[in-house]
Amino acid sequence: MATKVGFVSLGCPKNTCDTEVMLKKLIDAGFEIVPEDHMADVMIVNTCAFIESAKQESIDYILDLAYLKEHHNLKGIVVTGCLATRYADEIEKSLPEADGIVSAGAEGDIVEAVKKVSEGERYKNVKPTECLALGGERVVTTPDYTAYLKIAEGCDNRCSYCAIPDIRGKFRSRALDDIMTEARELYSMGVRELCLVAQDTTRWGEDIYGEYSLDKLLEALATDKECGFEWIRLLYCYPDKITDSLVETMKKHDCIAKYIDMPIQHINEDVLKRMNRRGGRETIVSAVKRLRDAMPSITLRTTVITGFPGETAAEFDELLSFVKETKFDRLGAFAYSREENTPAYSMPKQVSKKLKESRCERIMEAQYVVHAEKNEALLDKTVKVLCEGYDKVAEIYYGRSEADAPEIDSKIYFSARHRVRDGEFVNVKITEVSDYDLIGKEV
Repeated sequence: MATKVGFVSLGCPKNTCDTEVMLKKLIDAGFEIVPEDHMADVMIVNTCAFIESAKQESIDYILDLAYLKEHHNLKGIVVTGCLATRYADEIEKSLPEADGIVSAGAEGDIVEAVKKVSEGERYKNVKPTECLALGGERVVTTPDYTAYLKIAEGCDNRCSYCAIPDIRGKFRSRALDDIMTEARELYSMGVRELCLVAQDTTRWGEDIYGEYSLDKLLEALATDKECGFEWIRLLYCYPDKITDSLVETMKKHDCIAKYIDMPIQHINEDVLKRMNRRGGRETIVSAVKRLRDAMPSITLRTTVITGFPGETAAEFDELLSFVKETKFDRLGAFAYSREENTPAYSMPKQVSKKLKESRCERIMEAQYVVHAEKNEALLDKTVKVLCEGYDKVAEIYYGRSEADAPEIDSKIYFSARHRVRDGEFVNVKITEVSDYDLIGKEV
């Protein structure tokens, strides 16, 4: 009887892509993949370790699974991903519940790990993240109509608060031909929304061509005869790398979603310097202006950090004012997480947890007002919606518009006179606003 393996993928969509590659390796090796943890002989937890809350979520999940080892049929737990990469030795010493530890660079050996753990052996395999393959065959775990495509790995930006370069290694672009081959396969499988992801999507191609080349990749995807994606969506873009050519390429092709996820983290010059962010206030303002001038309907999503070491009341007020004035369509605020082995960890004038969180709440309160205004402006307008399902309790369909990325943005709930299939695009007239979400009816 085949060993039954369950998977938990935590953190970002890039982790999802890695999980999908590991799934394919395990299936090819004859393992049975099961959907529930209580059904598994071995559970694999693909962890996140970006900030403290993500680390704690990963640890909590491992400890929860330990209950199944004591009281059910679970034989072993394999920990992989960023937590296993960043804290392999600490996990080995402090988390005996973890039977296997596989760093990101060793994920290609996941079959060996599961075999060893299922036989009752303890297993540890740590390799440099540069050993992680950039692509590979995978089992897509997202809904049939949408998928993530990882176009690069690692990061060289060295923001002073971020441990990602140490966890995921140096920036490496995936070859264009490899990306195009996978994109065609995804389209042939029924994917209609393609989300491009990397730690720094906008840097794609620099290490291959000597210049930022995301525009060339988008052009290839938009014009390829074997790809007919409705939406090609950009996630994790840096404002200093938003070239004029990238803006023009986005504007030119209807299939490139008029949406960009562009974390700015702050707007005050001194804070940005302490963060070691490339480009200051002028760079951010320029990127926003050029994108909106070229595509007035574009949805701009960003994230900001509050309470970075040394952040004064005046510096925070500048950020708050900028959020109110710029009116980003989507925004997430995060209280600064003090991460060991990063330059910011040892910076003087650390801000108290209470003040960091208070400032974070003030940002989100301001953004709520902005979001409400933008939602109100959509009343009586008709938008194209990708149907994601039907809520049997509320007896209403739900989905997303071009302005909403999977998992992180708002929903549109709508009624329809006929059955709407998951993955079908429909036109919906907006009739109501419900907090961050919208309600409408098919027309």
